[in-house]
Amino acid sequence: MRIAYSGIEGSFAAMAVGGIFPSAEKVSCRTFKEAYDSVAKALADAAVLPIENSYAGEVGQVSDLMFSGPLEVIGVYELSISQCLLGVSGSSIESIKTVISHPQALEQCGEFIAHHGYESIPYENTARAAKEVADRSDITVGAIASSETAKLYGLELIEHDINESSRNVTRFAVFRRRDGAVQEEVMAARQEPKNTIMIFTIRDFAGALARAISIIGKHNYNMRVIRSRPVKDVNWQYYFYTEIEGVLDSEEGWRMLEQLKTACEKIKVIGTYKPDERIGK
Repeated sequence: MRIAYSGIEGSFAAMAVGGIFPSAEKVSCRTFKEAYDSVAKALADAAVLPIENSYAGEVGQVSDLMFSGPLEVIGVYELSISQCLLGVSGSSIESIKTVISHPQALEQCGEFIAHHGYESIPYENTARAAKEVADRSDITVGAIASSETAKLYGLELIEHDINESSRNVTRFAVFRRRDGAVQEEVMAARQEPKNTIMIFTIRDFAGALARAISIIGKHNYNMRVIRSRPVKDVNWQYYFYTEIEGVLDSEEGWRMLEQLKTACEKIKVIGTYKPDERIGK
């Protein structure tokens, strides 16, 4: 099995891949889209991508890939995140003036950054930020990343657990081609799905969104999540990302989907997953 992810060894995404697919070959990609497309083009068997952080919220780029792309989700896993301040040998909290990391990591550690008066610079990935700090060998520049990353790139762990929330968790989804194979590690989640990810756009009439929500509730489905995102190629139009308790592959689900067509222009079932699956229990 070849599993794509965005980042390099030491990143939280790489840790997630190792937790879900311990025997798989990790395929490092520079962006979420590159990892997603590598599966769509059959260059990898699956991709593990973050979809939401408990503090910083949704990962919009991945939601947009779900909306526009062909892959399905077959599992969602939670990984506890501990962000650390890393620097080269000789650096300290006082010497560091600038920190670099992924935008979500910077947001998760915003209070710590503000308290120390650091300048923050977004970087494509936490582990790549750590490698950049190691390459620069500058005591005024630090990275926010995992403690594992410090070991990999020879950095000092200056401060640990600097994220604002002590219950900092990121949810990672497993994406695969709809006709693709899947390894045994995620088969349990596939065989006992409990929740469904669905995306829809609404028709252009007053009350369309309220009608869609009402139809979902009328068929005894509870929405755990609903949020809107702009449709990228159409100004001022939005799609709605939802996570629904239950599965739609049933008579009740089919009736609900049929009725939703009266309120929705586009309906896309992204996949099903077993909730509350954790990495590294």
